[in-house]
Amino acid sequence: MPAFIDLVRSRRSIRRFLPQAVEREKITACLEAARLAPSAHNAQPWRFVVVDDPGLKGRLCREAFKGIYRVSRFAEQAPVVIVVLIRKDIVVHFVGRRIQGTTYHLIDTGIAGEHLVVQAEELGLGTCWMGWFSRRGVRRALGLPRRYKVVALIPVGYPASRPPRETVRMPLHEVAWWNGAVEGAEDGECGKSPTPEK
Repeated sequence: MPAFIDLVRSRRSIRRFLPQAVEREKITACLEAARLAPSAHNAQPWRFVVVDDPGLKGRLCREAFKGIYRVSRFAEQAPVVIVVLIRKDIVVHFVGRRIQGTTYHLIDTGIAGEHLVVQAEELGLGTCWMGWFSRRGVRRALGLPRRYKVVALIPVGYPASRPPRETVRMPLHEVAWWNGAVEGAEDGECGKSPTPEK
């Protein structure tokens, strides 16, 4: 079993999928990883709709990727599309947003979704976080209740190809500091970050 850091390093956003079906037990394992994610006050705002019926998936993709969203049509190749939802009627999230100014339900659902895609990577599956689609179209295709907000789509399948190189990320000293923020570090102006006291 690969180490967690190896999974994180190897994961790519996949945009080409094989037509091979994905075993439901693997999708269930991904959903279980998402279910175990932490959330503010354990509110667990996430919900997932797994679409693997070819007819329904076709309708979902037609509605989701119309017009300006056509660039996202690569997701049609994936045998499974997971629709990520948020429950909008959880009181703790309303209070947190009003008092703290933080949308905890989005943070929480992002954590759950990341659990899902990293578990998929371990199982040999490819995924892609998607935000560029018609939310109204998704709602229409699936007949979703109003209390749920559509926040992301995650196509899932066996990769037909993978980007060969690791995506360039900012160096650690530009995004993390010890014991205080470093002026100008985010612009690459500061070559060193403070070191912790021993």
